[in-house]
Formats: sequence, structure tokens, C-alpha cells
Amino acid sequence: MNQVKIGRFIAELRKEKNMTQKELAEKLKITDRAVSKWENGRGMPELSLIKPLSEALDISINELLSGEKIAKEEYQEKFEENIINTINYTGTRMSRAKTVIIVLSAVFLLIAVFLSTSYAVNMRRMKNSEPVTSTWGYDYANPVNFNDAKLELAIQKYLVDVQDGLSDHHDNEKWFAALKVYLTIENEAQKSFTVYAWAQEESYYYKDGEIKDKSGSSGPRKFTVELIDGAYAVTHCEAPGDGTYYSKDIKRIFPQEVQDKLYTAQTDGTVAELETEIKKQVVLYFNDN
Repeated sequence: MNQVKIGRFIAELRKEKNMTQKELAEKLKITDRAVSKWENGRGMPELSLIKPLSEALDISINELLSGEKIAKEEYQEKFEENIINTINYTGTRMSRAKTVIIVLSAVFLLIAVFLSTSYAVNMRRMKNSEPVTSTWGYDYANPVNFNDAKLELAIQKYLVDVQDGLSDHHDNEKWFAALKVYLTIENEAQKSFTVYAWAQEESYYYKDGEIKDKSGSSGPRKFTVELIDGAYAVTHCEAPGDGTYYSKDIKRIFPQEVQDKLYTAQTDGTVAELETEIKKQVVLYFNDN
């Protein structure tokens, strides 16, 4: 097990997330001196910290112990290699009498954490309609979640109703909305959902034989959706402020796993995809009317 390589990998990922050693240490409830020791190759994280450290850096345990990102086809080979390295590393630091018990425990813990982490990650991806790969490397399709579709329709209706309800509209002006959902959290006790998404809203009107655009808006939103009388309805919507408030509000309103995606929405094709979806809605609406 290459301590120096793993340490450099931890430092690289931490910097990519714009975290200081102190901020990473706070997440793990340890001292920043421990993080510095890892990154300088002078020590390794305790077994109890392997999983939370991997989650904080958004990598798998396999990748953490390898000190590098792992391609899908190399995953199993690296996993087996890391088990052997764990045994060797542990054996050099313990007496023979304790090595057998502790090493076996470490191996079983590593396997258990690997399986449970893979399951948890896949469940989260399935819930958010993201690509999923099983623990053993076989792809499988996400089941259709009709609740997600109903939630999106409820949010789109809310966005359109709010805009259509405003004054100062053109005679036949109509608002349209499209949504990119990043994360949905269900609160079963309150029969509500928190939905983190990027929302695109645009208005169009028909004049002199042409469909013309008038105005629009685009940005991240946090929606609270409740089940009321058997139907989903948006009861609260929150968006980050402009200017200097934007970055602060992003951190306050959105979970870390969503924040990173929001900063690339303008360049990763998300906004362009939503604009295309709205144009389809516009054509269908005005052709039918």
C-alpha cells in the first residue's frame, strides 16, 4: 500500500473541492494535523475513517486505497489487490498473535463497507434517475418512478401558474417551464418532498404569423412539494440571491452533492437541453391553438 501515492491523491481531491485541511478534518471530526500527516505520506487513515473519508472526497473506498481513480474494467482487480495490500500493511505494524484476528476483521470490514457503499450509491442514483452499475459491474436499467414524474409536473405547473398570474402580459402570452432534477428527498412522516433542481422558464406569444419569445429566467431552485388531497402541490420555493449573495446562498440552500452540478449547469448542456424542451412545448401549444 503506497502511503505517499494515497496521500497525494487525498490532497489532490481535497483541493479540487476547494477544501482546506481544517475543513476536511472537521468533516471527519479529527485534527488537521492528521490530514497533513496523510497527505505528506507519513501515515494512513484509521479503518474507521476510510468510509467517511471516501464519502467526503466523492470516491469509492477501492479508489482511496489505490490512490487513483479506477476504470470500470480494472475495478475488481484493484479491489483484490487492495485486500492483499491491507493485509501486508497491517501485518507490518502488529504482532503475529494479533495479526490474524485484526487482519481478518479488516478484510471483512472492507468487503462489507464496499458492498454497503455500492448499494447505497446505486439506490441514490436510482432515486435520481442517474446511471447505475451493480456491485459486480453489470449495468441495469432504473425502474420507472411515477412519483418523480408527478413531482416534476407539479413543479412545472407551479412555475407556469406563478408567471401566468403576473400582470403586464401580452394578449396571448404563455409561459413554459422545464426542469432538471438533481436530488429528491422524501419526508414520509410529513408526506412531503424536497426537490433540488435547475428551473428554466420562458414566455412566448403569437403575432403576425410568428411565435415570438418575450422573456425568461434560468437558475437553481429548492422546492417543497406536499401531497394534499391526493395531489402534489408546491408549498414553498427558494432560490439564491443575485451578486455577492449567490455563492453564499448556494452553500446554504443546496447539499454539497448538488452544489458542484449547479456551477456547471451553464456549460454542461443542462440549460441548452431545457431550452430545447421548452421549444418543443411552445410548438405544440401554439400549433394546437
